[in-house]
Amino acid sequence: MPGQTIPVLETKRLRLCAPEAQDYPDFKATFASYRSRFMGGPLNAYEAWMLYAAEIGHWEIRGYGMWRIHLKDTGETVGMAGGWFPAKWPEREIAWIIWPDRSGKGFALEATDRVRRHFYHDLGWETAVSYIDPKNLDSIRLAERLGCWKDREAATIDGSDAVYRHPTLDQLKGQTGHGIAMEIAHYQDPLFKPKGFAID
Repeated sequence: MPGQTIPVLETKRLRLCAPEAQDYPDFKATFASYRSRFMGGPLNAYEAWMLYAAEIGHWEIRGYGMWRIHLKDTGETVGMAGGWFPAKWPEREIAWIIWPDRSGKGFALEATDRVRRHFYHDLGWETAVSYIDPKNLDSIRLAERLGCWKDREAATIDGSDAVYRHPTLDQLKGQTGHGIAMEIAHYQDPLFKPKGFAID
């Protein structure tokens, strides 16, 4: 990105990198799909292009944004996670999305935990929220697995979204953070086969 160096974040399985042009087709396909219904989609080709341009521009305006989630072993992109704070947004948001055919493998949990720790440790954030459609049960479950709770006092974007408050850095140093790390470790185990309904 012109004007700044976007850090590369890593976990055991993932490498989180700046959004690039070659990742756009997967982004476009995802936001044209039914999976995007809780994030303003499905979008037509022009709307998807404008949103992707906003993802890239957000880094220049805010100094942070959404990373592309790459698998270390293959290099393929499986989704994105990071920070999002458009004009008139009440608070800084931590957001995620996984491509439809790559869900259920813990990638969103692992990536979102990593970007949140970057925001807290490296950028000094003290809090963050995730704005979630109340009908988006998968994202609500993921937010809860990340230690978030429904903040009924927080301002919403337009009154139709639920606000999930992320735990603070101190809270992540205790039992909450330990539980998240244990679940991520399960997904990182190649022999682990989660049971039940696939969630990110």
